[in-house]
Amino acid sequence: MTSSEERPVWLPDDLFPFESRFVTISGTRVHYIDEGQGPTLLLLHGNPTYSFLYRHLVLRLRPLFRCVAPDFLGFGLSKAPVGFDFRPASHAKMLKAFIEALDLKGVVVMVQDWSGPIGLSVAANDAARFRGIVIGNTFAWSGRGDPHYERFSAFMGGPVARLLNRLFNFFPRVLLARGICRKRLSAREMAAYLGPFTRHDSRLPMSILAREIIGSTLFLETLQSSLGSLSELPALIVWGDRDFAFGEKERLRFETIFKNSTTILLPVAGHFIQEDAPEEIADAIVARFSSRSISPQPRPTDERRNQ
Repeated sequence: MTSSEERPVWLPDDLFPFESRFVTISGTRVHYIDEGQGPTLLLLHGNPTYSFLYRHLVLRLRPLFRCVAPDFLGFGLSKAPVGFDFRPASHAKMLKAFIEALDLKGVVVMVQDWSGPIGLSVAANDAARFRGIVIGNTFAWSGRGDPHYERFSAFMGGPVARLLNRLFNFFPRVLLARGICRKRLSAREMAAYLGPFTRHDSRLPMSILAREIIGSTLFLETLQSSLGSLSELPALIVWGDRDFAFGEKERLRFETIFKNSTTILLPVAGHFIQEDAPEEIADAIVARFSSRSISPQPRPTDERRNQ
């Protein structure tokens, strides 16, 4: 485990008791955690979060699974190179390279929020590496023509919200609070979520992803047409029923797409189900996907933080 002196002050070891690892991809260092032994769980975050979102799940699941949780570029501890555009297609390209760099196989991937389109796009294009999918509150299709998607993208990705985010860190301050219904984050937990976005320019990736709900229509249409390649995979749908972003309509659509799916409804859980319902989600993952018969994968030599 890295010591507190080697980590930013906003990410203390007692809140995030995992070793920070890095892999270099095309000259860019991607941060991730890699905990436990067993079949591989690839845990993907959305906007405006990072691997910190999965801390409760990793603590519960690492006795039975190898839990790998990367930070997308511009989020958490993964710093983006100059010129990176933060669009979902670019995140998907980097995620694909990350999976290949660690040579992950037999993967159960968990997606939620923007990691739904990003992660499912990668899985659809390399289905042989995946053996199951855990789907949290998310989407995987074009929002063009849907008033809810279009209004949200226009405002949250538009100039007013972009200015609010730049000046006041609006996305994590407001969306996190609104998207967690069963509890309230402590001051230290909120500081950990705000930490990656302390500089004004570091907040741009959040606004771009909001804009790209409509702006990346071609990427989303391509994903939508390719979901059939995943439709027979075992799927676990874990769904908060108090989500402000994705509701019953999206859940039913996923249930139609994935023929071999089981759904666990999470009462009074909001958008960030990993904060609201880690116990229920962990129990459901164990029931659906645990297998002591699958040999754990060896970890590659990785880079440690040197600051």
